Amino acid sequence: MFLPDRRSLRLRLLGTLTIMAMTVVIVTWWLHGMLLDRLAREFLADRLQQEALYSVQHLQSSHGPESPDPRVMTGSVDIFHHFYLLDVNGQLKSSHPDRLPALTPLLKGPLEKAEERQWRDHRLLIWRTRFMLEGQPATLVIGEDFASIERGLARLHKWIAVISAAILAGLLLLNLVAVNRALLPFSRLARQLVELQQGKRSRLEIETVSELDAPIEQLNTFLDDQERRQQRSRESLANLSHAIRAPLTAVIQSLRSRRELDAERRTRLLERLHDIDEKLGAELRRSRIAGPGAGQQSMSMADVNSLLDMFTSLYPDVMFALDTRAETTATRWPMERQDGMEMLGIVLDNAGKWARQRVELTLCDQPPGLGIEDDGPGVPDELLNQLGQRGWRLDEQRHGHGLGLSILAQLMERYEGQVRYTRASLGGLRVDIEFPRV
Repeated sequence: MFLPDRRSLRLRLLGTLTIMAMTVVIVTWWLHGMLLDRLAREFLADRLQQEALYSVQHLQSSHGPESPDPRVMTGSVDIFHHFYLLDVNGQLKSSHPDRLPALTPLLKGPLEKAEERQWRDHRLLIWRTRFMLEGQPATLVIGEDFASIERGLARLHKWIAVISAAILAGLLLLNLVAVNRALLPFSRLARQLVELQQGKRSRLEIETVSELDAPIEQLNTFLDDQERRQQRSRESLANLSHAIRAPLTAVIQSLRSRRELDAERRTRLLERLHDIDEKLGAELRRSRIAGPGAGQQSMSMADVNSLLDMFTSLYPDVMFALDTRAETTATRWPMERQDGMEMLGIVLDNAGKWARQRVELTLCDQPPGLGIEDDGPGVPDELLNQLGQRGWRLDEQRHGHGLGLSILAQLMERYEGQVRYTRASLGGLRVDIEFPRV
């Protein structure tokens, strides 16, 4: 048994458009009937009024009640659809003398106004006027049977209904064609998503409606970001493997050697193991900094404070101070949250590693960015330009890969930001990061 999918966008659009088309056609048909009936009544009432005025003028000019209107005094009328009734001071005349007693009650009613009256099996529209004829009060009633006009209007209204039904069927067919054409981009998008899942393409490349531009661009940005992260993760693992391979090999050879471990060899062995532990700890710290939230577009002050708390625990002898004058600035950085966390983690880790007692972090508003400085030994001016070069380390005695500031340089290149290294007022290194104004 076929059950319609209620979540189908095509079904929802077709259902909504069908209901709207039916509502418009039915209301238009109903309004057409109502306005047509009203127009016919107003037209007939105006005609009766003009006929009454003409008849009164004719009676007054002929100086007698014998011929109120030559058009209606043409003898008896076999078919009752138009009539007059004249009362001159009690003397009654009518276009239908045989029905005079039955028509007499129509003399009573509102004057100078069209009135509908049910008379026997006829619906009459009458116009009643009062005037003076040779010094005597007179009342003239001009009427017409409206039923025949209504029957004509009903036939016309039925034909309009048939035409409206044909128009409605045409509208439904056009709606079906329009909806199917409008949903074609979704079909192409679905095919490309399947190809993306099968590894046949790395990005979505589709010319579609403008409403889908933003989600497709966002999805492509997410895919590019994931590709860059995988590449960076592979490079980081390769560097880590290369960095720990040499000391690990030395430790293995020392343990395999039959020579007895003296104090000097034991110390060197511990230094190698400590070096491996530091490198693994640094990578673990980077993974903690990045954390979840891929695809989010902004950081929060809670993220900044959590990083400060983490580095305060990692470097307990160093005080990390935050300029709180721009508490919402971090949310305006034009970069993804994960990259922002990694960028901030790199500069905090570098400052905490070299600082003696204090690190000051300032979040800037215009232009968006940050400034961070420490009270460490700093970097000689002639070496400042080498900071950020891949694999270059200022002090080989310090633990690390020399990758942190190079990753920072890559992030700035991606987001079109700038990073400057100068001497800090505290005596150490100052790092300024600026993003383009948005």
